Amino acid sequence: MNILILGAGRTGSSVAAALSSEQNDIVVVDKNPDILRDLRDRLDIGGVVGNAVHPTILRRANAAEADMVIAVTNRDETNLLACQILNTLFGTAKKIARVRAPDFLNNMELFSDRGIPVDVVISPEQIVMEYIMHLMEHPGALYVSDFANGKVRLVSVLVASRGLMVNKQIKQVREILTGLKIRIVAIFRTGGAIIPNGSTVIHDGDEVFFVAPREEIQAVMSAMQKLEPCYKRVIIAGGGHIGKCLAGELEHKYQIKIIEKDQDRVKNVANELERCTVIYGDCTDQELLLEEQIDSTDLFCAMTNDDGINIISATLAKQLGAKKVMCLLNHAAYEKLIDKNIIHISIIPEYATIGKILKHVRKGDMRQVYSLRSGRAEAMEVIAHSKQKQSVVGLRVDQVKLPEGVVMGALMRDDQILLIHHDTVFQEGDHVVMFLMEKKLIPSVEQLFKVK
Repeated sequence: MNILILGAGRTGSSVAAALSSEQNDIVVVDKNPDILRDLRDRLDIGGVVGNAVHPTILRRANAAEADMVIAVTNRDETNLLACQILNTLFGTAKKIARVRAPDFLNNMELFSDRGIPVDVVISPEQIVMEYIMHLMEHPGALYVSDFANGKVRLVSVLVASRGLMVNKQIKQVREILTGLKIRIVAIFRTGGAIIPNGSTVIHDGDEVFFVAPREEIQAVMSAMQKLEPCYKRVIIAGGGHIGKCLAGELEHKYQIKIIEKDQDRVKNVANELERCTVIYGDCTDQELLLEEQIDSTDLFCAMTNDDGINIISATLAKQLGAKKVMCLLNHAAYEKLIDKNIIHISIIPEYATIGKILKHVRKGDMRQVYSLRSGRAEAMEVIAHSKQKQSVVGLRVDQVKLPEGVVMGALMRDDQILLIHHDTVFQEGDHVVMFLMEKKLIPSVEQLFKVK
């Protein structure tokens, strides 16, 4: 696939890295020659220096041959105008644009058939906010993602020594959880991946990924670890776009405080939110945190635009008694600095954004794609069709040639959630949820579900 990426910032560079490793022809446009040079030194891609909305620059980037454009510059207006120009001059088939401004996102009719020709609107801030809200629904979860229109969830938890599953084989776990539609799809132990089977023993400290119907998640988690109480008191460090939007979504259900060091922003956020307490101050100030009763806080969310401040404030909050802390990281490399015993959850917007884009790059009728484990693994939902190149429709699972490392989780058929067993026969229209331990397994899956 020929893909044109506009913008070589963090998101654009991450998308280029993810897609260039999958036999796509990538060209990136950016005004900064140094960034492009560095990107071309690391990746097998093309690069064009210039303004992404200038037709001459787009022609130099071979826009006429592009199957898809991903507009992720740092300006919404540039992204939207570029999509309009590409549609008018080149008829580009698929146009994806990153949009951040609430004024655009609150008026989605702008992107209707008669509006701005953008096929997919991506808002990293909105994606992050939804992800945090999923995590808050399941205290103790390290990761949560939705499949099958929210009816199925993929969840990861850290197995605790006091959990019912410790030192038990997976087949014994099934007996403990009899009646629940759970499938353990992956286990990560001391950084290494384990492909689960019935005889696999679950150890203390394992990170276990499982698929289950949404309404059964809590029951499964209670068997893996002592179920944590629901969150009530939440402190958000940073009143920027993400912090403010998150507080707005949560303030009617939780007791929310925002700590923000910009006085003008404090006033603006306080005026926009109804029930949230907005505090002027430094989130790395120990005295301030103690004054705001950090030791009785259920969840501390470090959401500023500065990764260093996020790491410091989250670490300090945990040391001062916050029960759970999560930290926003705009630079994925900083994740290596995180001590998981202190900062329980690190949130990296670029990975969530990449998943939303990959869904439109993958071959087959993909409904959801999530990039996991720092981009090394992937979870996906794909619909089975008889018209696919090597269709699985009519075949039993044990007749489908899947490489080791691809684990079938569940499927949705006529709004019913079914676990996948060796004798399950795929039918037309099945929504198949699966976990891929490594990205190198993607082509094998695409071959099975690729439309002719």
